[in-house]
Amino acid sequence: MVSTLTLGPRPRTPGTPVGDRAAELERLLGDPTDAGNPTGYAKLLVADRRGTLSADAEALLDAFGLNAEYVPRELGGRFDSAETLLRVMRPVFRRDAALGAGYGMSTFMAASDVWMSGSTDQRDWLAQLLLSGSKAAIAQHETAHTNDFVRSQVAATRTAAGLSVSGAKSVVNNLHRADALVLFCRTDDRPGSGSHSALLLDPRTLPADRYRVTRRRPRTGMRGCHFDSVAFEDCPVPEQALLGPLGSGVPTSLRSFQMSRTVMASLVAAAVDTCLRTAVLVDRTQKPGHGAPVDPEHTAVTLANAFVNLLFYDCLAVVATRALHLHPAETSVYSAAVKSLLPRVLSDTMYDLSTVLGSQLYTRGGTVGVFQKHLRDVPVVSLGHAGTVACQATIIPQLPALAARSWFNEPPASDALFKPGAPLPPFDYDQLALACGRDSLSASLVETAGTLTGRSPVERALRELAGQMVDELRDLRTRVLALPPPGGGAPVSPVWFTLTDRYVLVLAAAAVLGVWRHGDADRDPFLADPAWAALALHHIARRLGAPGVDLPAECTARIHQEVLARFGDQRSYDLYNVPLPG
Repeated sequence: MVSTLTLGPRPRTPGTPVGDRAAELERLLGDPTDAGNPTGYAKLLVADRRGTLSADAEALLDAFGLNAEYVPRELGGRFDSAETLLRVMRPVFRRDAALGAGYGMSTFMAASDVWMSGSTDQRDWLAQLLLSGSKAAIAQHETAHTNDFVRSQVAATRTAAGLSVSGAKSVVNNLHRADALVLFCRTDDRPGSGSHSALLLDPRTLPADRYRVTRRRPRTGMRGCHFDSVAFEDCPVPEQALLGPLGSGVPTSLRSFQMSRTVMASLVAAAVDTCLRTAVLVDRTQKPGHGAPVDPEHTAVTLANAFVNLLFYDCLAVVATRALHLHPAETSVYSAAVKSLLPRVLSDTMYDLSTVLGSQLYTRGGTVGVFQKHLRDVPVVSLGHAGTVACQATIIPQLPALAARSWFNEPPASDALFKPGAPLPPFDYDQLALACGRDSLSASLVETAGTLTGRSPVERALRELAGQMVDELRDLRTRVLALPPPGGGAPVSPVWFTLTDRYVLVLAAAAVLGVWRHGDADRDPFLADPAWAALALHHIARRLGAPGVDLPAECTARIHQEVLARFGDQRSYDLYNVPLPG
């Protein structure tokens, strides 16, 4: 950051499009299957092969004023809720996850730390930059230590003039064009939560002989993203670059992760939405003898199962996103849960869908070619700044307190948690907590399971499956309480990671039941239908190794019917079921 902040008049906020902003951006991006569309699949894939982001797509996002979505309203932007940001960004991720991450979400992740811990001057300075179209970058990865960010290889020491920074970060997205850099670094050699700090820097003012940026070789996934490495050598920075007090970097990052993990993991569902749509397209248009599936019934089951996997993942993703507003103290668990579920559910689903494409999986251009791009990109997003193990490590220390005081004791979550798109109270970073010992989502599972009547064969199957999920939660509590608490410097037993994986699946089941129970039959009859919820819980039970429950054949048939209906009507496969261009 500059040594003396100079703030001119705040630039005018880009005009908010009339009506729903997500629908407006979807309309502007246009039909992605149109070969002449400059922001369609064909042109995006050309840019991907070149290892760049589409200039036409970035220009359109500039004209839309997408950066304003990352700036709070009180600072002149349009950010009013995490769910609104999720919905606005999904049209971008449906087309190109690298564009979504490289154009905007890397900027938002950096900005979140500033909105949370920055001074008034720092917040105003960054807001002006972003509203004028600038980018921000965040240097947090520690690839040498499996992204254990508290083992930073960058250190800042006090000098008479401020701070001196030395060390290197090997993976930073967008740094080559960033006008602001959030840098996570060690400021105390002693171990503990006060060992690190975050800095807000203006890379344009850093001395060239003390600050070097080097382009990394393109990777297979997210090829359009520009990843750099950065090295500091006794680089002077002003004292006022500190974000918050000295030594506050770890709690700032852990709280900021709750926002970035949740939103980024939730956005990836949009890419899998496109993969499912592509698989249906191939299934509906392939001619016999040209790589068509040899077993149409198996294809129908594969498509239905993929849709249900996407729905149960999206239930946890949307619930976790809404919890940032409604139950913010609990989201350290929910954000880590949805991020850890991503590679297990969405990546598996994409590989299942690849069997429908057959040899067309290797298509590199046009409408079908986007499938293999998403297949390469999604696993990279699932690593991000925090992979599965880092998310498990967030949940594990909280399990003893949850088992002892929360599970089967706490009241259920508010009904609004399970109503996608319903109004939300204002978001407040100060309400986020590192841990709180409460889990109202699991309490909602217990409550909903107790209300199921089983009037039809599908509802009876749903009731039995919900009972299995409650039994699983009860078994988890028994097992957790029987173990010595993790910590104390001893290695964490592998059993804790297994229990965490099972707990995440129980949370997903709770989200499914909540969304189904509070579904509005007039607005979306499908979400109010127990068939999808029963099949979703059946999938979760199978992952848990629970005893099999016989599902009526109508469950899969009803879901396959919805897959084809949404394809024909050009509607999204996520919980929002929104119209798509084309």
